[in-house]
Amino acid sequence: MTVFDFFAAEGGFAINLNPLETNLINLVIVIGVLVYFLKGFLGDMLDRRRESILKELDDAEARLKTASADLTKAQSDLATAQQKAEKIREEGKARAAAIRADGEKRTIEAMAALKEDALADLNAEGARLTEELRRKAALAAIDKVMADLPARLDDKAQAKIIDASIANLEGA
Repeated sequence: MTVFDFFAAEGGFAINLNPLETNLINLVIVIGVLVYFLKGFLGDMLDRRRESILKELDDAEARLKTASADLTKAQSDLATAQQKAEKIREEGKARAAAIRADGEKRTIEAMAALKEDALADLNAEGARLTEELRRKAALAAIDKVMADLPARLDDKAQAKIIDASIANLEGA
């Protein structure tokens, strides 16, 4: 009795080395047949899956490269657009300042022209009023002289004035 038999008899652990009792030959045959027949089937299936995965990886790498190139181009375009926007903004500020300065200059010129027009109108009105006052003063003086003249001139004085006027006319 060996140690293995002792454990087997007692209901413990035992190793059966008899190939016919353990069905070891059947298992080897079945596993061999399975490996032989399934090797081609499983191998082809695994190869196709591997190729499919490699193709998807290649496609993903190509898309990544394309996306990276597109991103670089978009960033470049964005930088260019930002530069153009900044240039336009600066030009707009400069133009607004020029328009503001031009508007101020025109306003000042318009105000000066209005002032000159007002002064010219004032001077013309003053000249008109002065002329009208002179005319009224002359008419008033003539009216006064005409009113006083008959009382101051007698026939003798009137004859003397007429003779002086005739002498002036003959001498001229």
